[in-house]
Order: sequence, then structure tokens, then C-alpha cells
Amino acid sequence: MEPRKVSLRDYPRLVRTNRNFRLLWVAQIVSEIGDWFYAVAVYSLLLDFTGKAQSIALAFVLQVLPQFFVAPTAGILNDRLSRRRVMMFADWMRAGIVLCMVLVRGPQLVWFLYLLLLLETLMWALFEPGRSAAIPNIAEGEDVVVANALSSATWSMNFAVGFALGGIVAAHWGRDTVFVLNSLSFVVSALCIRGMKFAEPHASLGPITVRELANFSPIREGVEYVWRDRRLRTTIFVKAGLGLMGDNWVLLPILGERVFPVHRAGFSSRQSGMLGMSVLMAARGFGAFAGPILAGRWAGGSLRRTRLGILFGFLFAGAGYVALSGCGNIWLACAALAVAHGGQSMLWVFSSTLLQLQTEDRFRGRVFSAEFAFSVITMSASSYTAGVLIDRGFATRFIAGCTGLAMLLPALLWACALRRWPA
Repeated sequence: MEPRKVSLRDYPRLVRTNRNFRLLWVAQIVSEIGDWFYAVAVYSLLLDFTGKAQSIALAFVLQVLPQFFVAPTAGILNDRLSRRRVMMFADWMRAGIVLCMVLVRGPQLVWFLYLLLLLETLMWALFEPGRSAAIPNIAEGEDVVVANALSSATWSMNFAVGFALGGIVAAHWGRDTVFVLNSLSFVVSALCIRGMKFAEPHASLGPITVRELANFSPIREGVEYVWRDRRLRTTIFVKAGLGLMGDNWVLLPILGERVFPVHRAGFSSRQSGMLGMSVLMAARGFGAFAGPILAGRWAGGSLRRTRLGILFGFLFAGAGYVALSGCGNIWLACAALAVAHGGQSMLWVFSSTLLQLQTEDRFRGRVFSAEFAFSVITMSASSYTAGVLIDRGFATRFIAGCTGLAMLLPALLWACALRRWPA
């Protein structure tokens, strides 16, 4: 029987009828809007205090690279403890960490901001594998695809709305307001997750011991599990290829401040730069919002189309950044970013769906932690390299073009993998 295509009606139906997913979805909305809401404040603060692109690159590295080191432990914890409780703990901790950012008052405290970003990253690394691994526990059958597409589309819309509002609020009411609102968003998220009730069969394996964490046997077991399945060990690297676009976290703030500032009467250059960042980041988010909605409708429940969609995602992402390198105004730049990150969101949804469907519940936390770990390596390398090159005089547009061309490599590797994919 031909798999049923996902309809737009499936999204509101899932939210309306599945209470657990509805609570997780609301938690995602409030916490992610808060995340992107405060990013403009952080990036503008660093540029004010240091004046260097490398400071943004270092901030981004601190927000992603630690996930590589904490991922094995995070995966084990999410495979042995209640994922609901792990997510709640991470949210409460992030609420306190972000609130402390109001204490950063001058260049001499930039180190403290970096420390807070590092701590928040550690909590995110606990939260996100649990959220991804919990979706098959609260959704069944084709609803797994619907849930992933809606989660990815929501992430993208949160990104767009958060950056758009964050720049406006930071420009008008200051950075401290932004930090306080972001802290409150994690409180709301924790309360939503507290209301979820669902079966967690992995938690019946018994409490984890310090010895298990120290001897790495659960990690070794997870590696052996992935290596036995060629499909699984191929798919787990998809987001690592996507990580080559990680330099967008440096490129877009610099483009917004120095190339495409949005001038308004009475605004300083700093305020215009924050609005420029907001517009570019919002366009990135709106493009990524459309990607999973359209791709989910096209792929439906077809695994063949899901795998093929990953190839298309790499190609769209690369084409968008090549186009960005030649854009003459902010609106063309926004269109190029929408295409690029529409492809990015296709990759994210389809690779997550394949991993969820191919992985047993008791291994799912470790698999998603490993996937995040591989992706942050390439994201960190590409973003920091971009920061160094910009500070050494390379044009931001040139780096954007190189990013687009670099996406041809993972596209080629995935195309080769599809030719050998078992039925």
C-alpha cells in the first residue's frame, strides 16, 4: 500500500488530540523563542565589547562544541533515567544560568559571559537528546513524521520570531530585559514538561551507577549497535555534513551589522546593526519554517522519498549560500537565506525521522547524542574558521560562497550512499 501523504490537517490534529505532544510543543515554543530572543543581545554585546568576529565565533563554539564531550554521558542518562525528569532539570538550570547574564556589565566580564554560555550548552546537551528520543514514545506510526516536521517547523518559526523580536526589544528596552524574558521562558517550559505523562520503557532497566558512566560500557554497546546497521551508521553523519553551514552563526551577524544594517531615524549604528541581524536571522528562520512543511507533505510516509529529500536538502542549502555571496541588498539576501535554510530544515527533519524509525528505544538516547556530537564538530570548526578569516580581511560574501560550494561534498557522499542503500 502506498504510504499516506502528510496533510496540513495532520498538524493541528496531532496537537489537538495528543496531550503529551501538545505540552512538549508548547515547551519548545516558549523556550526556543527565548533562546533566539537573547541571541541578538549576546552577539551585539560581544561586538560592542571586543569589536571582533572571532568573539562571536568563540561564543558559538562554546554553545555547541561542549556537546561533543558531554554527549556520551547525556546519551546514557537519557537511556537510563526518565527523559521527562532530565528535560525538567535542564530547563530549571538554564533559567538560572541565563538570568546571570544581566551581571555582564563591561569588557572585563566577557569571560563570565563565555562561562555562562558554556554552562547553558551543557544543559542543552542533556535536554535535546531527551526531547528527540521521547517523540516516538508519545507519537505512533505516521504521526512520528508529523511530529518531527511540526517540531522542525516550530523551531524555524521560533527562530524567526525570536530573532525579529529580540532585535527590536534589545534596541528599544536594552539587553537586560531580553535576558530576564529568556530566563522566564525556561521556567514555563519546565512547567509544561512536568505535566507530561507517558510510558518510558527504557527507565525500567534500573538506576545507572557511577561505575557504568566511568567504564564506558554503555557507550561501547551503543557504538556496536550503530555499526551493525549500515543504514544507521550512514544516517548518523547527515547532520555532520550540515555542520559545514555552521559558519552562518558568524556570517549573518557580521553581514547584518556591517553590510546590511537597517537604518531608522534616531537609531545609532549599533541599533541599526542589531536590526540588520534580526532581519537576516528572521529570514533564515522563515525559510526553514517552510522547508519541513513542504517536504513532509511531499515525502509523506515514504522512506525512499525521505532519503532522497536529504540529497535535495544539501543541494538547496548550497545553492542558497552561493546566491547569498552575490546579493546586492538585504531583501535578496533574505530570499537566498530562505532557500538555503529551507534545505537545511529538510535535512534535519528527514535525518531525525530515519534515526527514530531505525533505532530501538533503549539505544535512542545514545544514538541522538552521538549524532549531535558529530554535527557540533563540523559546526564548531566552520564557525571558528569563518571568524578568523573575517578578522584577517577575507570578505564575508566570499566566505558565504565557499560555504555553498562546500555543501557539494556531503551531497556527493549521500548520493553515493543511496546507490548502495539496502531495500
